[in-house]
Amino acid sequence: MAEVGSPSDTLEGALWEALKARGVGLLSLTKSGLHPLPVVVFVERRRRRLWLAAAADSELVRSIGDGGAAIFTAQGAGMLASVSGNLTIDDDTRRLARLWTSVAQAWRPDGPRDPGLRLLRLDCVDAEVSLPEAGLMRFSWDLAPAALRRRTGRRVSPPQLTLH
Repeated sequence: MAEVGSPSDTLEGALWEALKARGVGLLSLTKSGLHPLPVVVFVERRRRRLWLAAAADSELVRSIGDGGAAIFTAQGAGMLASVSGNLTIDDDTRRLARLWTSVAQAWRPDGPRDPGLRLLRLDCVDAEVSLPEAGLMRFSWDLAPAALRRRTGRRVSPPQLTLH
């Protein structure tokens, strides 16, 4: 596991902060052939998860089905980043209301109860981050411990970040 203050902690922290600050990005389904969809992003750093508000009537959202591989791409604060993982629809209106921000409000003036919205969950697996001063870096999270904890209820070590 990365130690506090290590380059991987700094990079991961910069990624989460940039995604949170920007609040929007593009979502694409891997191998779908569909154009990326503009979405509002909400960061759940502790679980290494992104929540995305997307237009319900889009072809991309209709194509998600029971879930699949996806990539979220964002630019901000001197960083270009793409985060991949498993995407599912999770229409929890209370969660969406809790996550709602002024950026989301500017994008969807009808607010979190807008029937034209879908809440999506991206369980992050890996990311590529490009920083002008450092070039391209790739890292992944070991999510197996978190999945085991959810299935068994036993406490296990937290997910790890690995730089590539």
